[in-house]
Amino acid sequence: MTPQPAATPLTPSNPSIPPTDTSAVHDLLGIGIGPFNLSLAALCDGVPGLRALFLDAKPDFSWHPGLLLDGTTLQVPFLADLVTMVDPTSPWSYLNYLREHDRMFPFFFSERFHIPRREYDHYCRWVAGRLPSCRFDARVTELAWDEGAEAFAVTYRSAAGGSARVLARQVVLGVGTQPVVPEPLLPLLTGGAGHRGRAPGGHRGRVLHSADYRAHRAELAGLDDVTVIGAGQSGAEVVLDLLRQQPVGDAGGGVRGAGAGGSRDGAAAGPYVRWLARTPAFAPMEYSKIGLEHFTPDYIRYFRGLPERRREQLVRKQWQLYKGVSEETLAAIHDELYERTVGGTEPRTALHPGVALVEAEPLPDGGGYRLVCLHTERDERFEVRTGAIVSATGYAAVRPAFLEPLSKLVDWDGRGRYRIDADYRVALAPHVAGGLYVQNAELHTHGVSAPDLTLGAWRAATILNAVAGRRVLRLPERAAWTTFGVPGE
Repeated sequence: MTPQPAATPLTPSNPSIPPTDTSAVHDLLGIGIGPFNLSLAALCDGVPGLRALFLDAKPDFSWHPGLLLDGTTLQVPFLADLVTMVDPTSPWSYLNYLREHDRMFPFFFSERFHIPRREYDHYCRWVAGRLPSCRFDARVTELAWDEGAEAFAVTYRSAAGGSARVLARQVVLGVGTQPVVPEPLLPLLTGGAGHRGRAPGGHRGRVLHSADYRAHRAELAGLDDVTVIGAGQSGAEVVLDLLRQQPVGDAGGGVRGAGAGGSRDGAAAGPYVRWLARTPAFAPMEYSKIGLEHFTPDYIRYFRGLPERRREQLVRKQWQLYKGVSEETLAAIHDELYERTVGGTEPRTALHPGVALVEAEPLPDGGGYRLVCLHTERDERFEVRTGAIVSATGYAAVRPAFLEPLSKLVDWDGRGRYRIDADYRVALAPHVAGGLYVQNAELHTHGVSAPDLTLGAWRAATILNAVAGRRVLRLPERAAWTTFGVPGE
């Protein structure tokens, strides 16, 4: 076995949880503790003979903090918690969380099927803070294959400088996704090189990804004009929240289709809200009972059997399955506009579907931004001026930097993506005996359910069974009424 350097064990924030044993070889190590790896950690808890450890760079659990807005709910039922879809008897279920917090009766009387997003975050925090396998303030800096130990070597550090190196036979990447913005916005976000959704210098708080919206909400509400880009749920929620900053009964004047970028009376009247989207319509997410069967193991099996080219085409066509807006949010936006136009008042709002952003540049006086847009159906350009830009344009999987020592052992596909099997295991060089698994990095191989919470517990259970080499949790043979392929095959 390769000698290990001296290690400084990282102590968990919960004093009842013992420090990490860096001398042990773990059966499973998860990198990243979002909902998906937290689901795996919860399902691993109590499995006899399984030594698991999960690491995350953040100081504690947080889930999309920039969009934890009052009134927002999950887009999936509460049964799609961390464990219930595969193990409803688990102590880490949402219902047990309610019981532990004496909220069972209030929840029962509320008749909620879709729970507040803030409560889901609090539920996950409750689980993460009590699982002995979860370690926060542990930034992984290197993942490599140790030939001598026949195990993965994982090096991680704390914010204070403490470090450790641990070994694991199997590793699960749950590092999440990174914000994506239209190319014309990149120079405003980073000065031109890459981005993390956070603008430098004078653009901070005025050009941002929706992931940071809550942190800049008050500043945006005080501007005279804000443009939101993106037709998904996040974009709709930002638009709705900004609309609610406008007082009911005094919508404040005429149409301003190319609104100014300054900050005049915005604090009193709320911002003029402009919503731009490439999609041909602000369309609702597919939520019919039969349509939701695309989020089942049955559809994943069908999708995996298709040629790569056909899978790529399907993902593009199926945007309403995972990029649409809930009907409730669209209805709320319409209701807000209706309220604010009583008596014939012109709305201080503009909704523009079928529009692509072509150019973006700051105005010379520093008072806002000039946007050049293309109406895709008419093939015509137009300009708007705005005081701030919120890009609600989604997220994408990226290759983490700590994976570089292992990258030559990964069998990448022709587009530099993981090749992933039915158990979510990444194809590696034949001599690597350990398993590398991924969560929410398999849109191209498993389909549109990859980022959805509905199948989170099922995917985690699939990985757990594969890692354990036995059936730890029983999974259904069939979960859909729909036959997606040829009958009888």
